Amino acid sequence: MIRADKRKMESTLNSPMINWQSAEPTEKRTMASQLEERIRQDIINGRLAPGSRLRLKELSEAYDVGVIPLREALSRLASSGFVSAADQKGFSVGRISAAEIADITAARLHIECKALADSIRQGDVEWESRVLAAHHRLDRLTIVEGPERLLKPEWEKAHEVFHQALISGCNSPTLLRLCSSLRDQTARYRFLSMHYADSSARDVPNEHRQLMDAALAKDIGKACELLSSHYQTTTDSVLKHALLG
Repeated sequence: MIRADKRKMESTLNSPMINWQSAEPTEKRTMASQLEERIRQDIINGRLAPGSRLRLKELSEAYDVGVIPLREALSRLASSGFVSAADQKGFSVGRISAAEIADITAARLHIECKALADSIRQGDVEWESRVLAAHHRLDRLTIVEGPERLLKPEWEKAHEVFHQALISGCNSPTLLRLCSSLRDQTARYRFLSMHYADSSARDVPNEHRQLMDAALAKDIGKACELLSSHYQTTTDSVLKHALLG
């Protein structure tokens, strides 16, 4: 009797009418991930203004997607501060403030300089190769495009990879997670730094080059000083923007 029940259960589990490994969840996750990146980039570039309402119907039409993956993408973005979610009020683009970016930058300088120092101290040939490769790509991309001076997504990604490479030798998953979280929160402010009068005079590629040279030369003091100046200059530029006035 037991063997008969077992055979019946196995037959049911193996039935072609039951799709135990449906591709639908994977497709939904993939769509939501792609959508999350598109909306994130539109927030970073200011196409979706800080504080603006994110109405599902309008976004569904604008991005040509269904409401389900859209809601999932917005929920993911809410966890990193790009989007705010309120009961009965739906979603909106996360608000920005001078106090927040100043606080994020202070925390970032403290934590990422620690990660950079440890990375330089412990970095091996593989770490040096990652830094060189990441900088090589970053240095060959233009930062902004169009009359609106929008940050190019390719540059934005290469910029993130370069800074990740610099601290990748620290051997601390906790430090790396903290740095990644703070970098994510800073990203939505970066587009503001491109929209002030003196932004074109700043030589960002040279800042990255000097930072790479100091790191590869194992000069921890200079590298941390350059990293701090690099981030603080961006924040000071952001603070000049009218949106934070």
